[in-house]
Amino acid sequence: MLSTVLNSQNYALLDLSSKVEYALLALLELASHHGKKLPLTMSEIIAKQRIPERYLEQILTNLRRAGVVQSQRGSKGGFVLAREPWQITLLEIITHVEGERKEKDTFDSVTLEKTLVYEVWEQANAASIEVLGRYTLQDLCDERETRAQ
Repeated sequence: MLSTVLNSQNYALLDLSSKVEYALLALLELASHHGKKLPLTMSEIIAKQRIPERYLEQILTNLRRAGVVQSQRGSKGGFVLAREPWQITLLEIITHVEGERKEKDTFDSVTLEKTLVYEVWEQANAASIEVLGRYTLQDLCDERETRAQ
């Protein structure tokens, strides 16, 4: 059976990009300080999560423009979540970091076989969107807490 040959242990259909991974790590760090009302500096996030500065700067800029984080200037400045962690889905984070998904050009000939392949692929894509839309930043924080104990 196919599932015995291709399982999640040795095969990844969807890869997690470095940008998305770094964004999630940075947002987990911000979420852990969310109730404290103290902003975290980029240096603090970099030190705790080992995120390259050039990536973090881009990521936080995109997330600030998208209204996921807020920046505060000054000597006590830094970044905070703009909303509660339970209001921020993983799908939203990925969309803001990676950008909107572009539709595939269909200029070449359409065959029955291509149609069948694309229909299955779209089902897999819809399933991944559903899962990522269901999980929030709070869910990751809760799971981290559970596993840390």
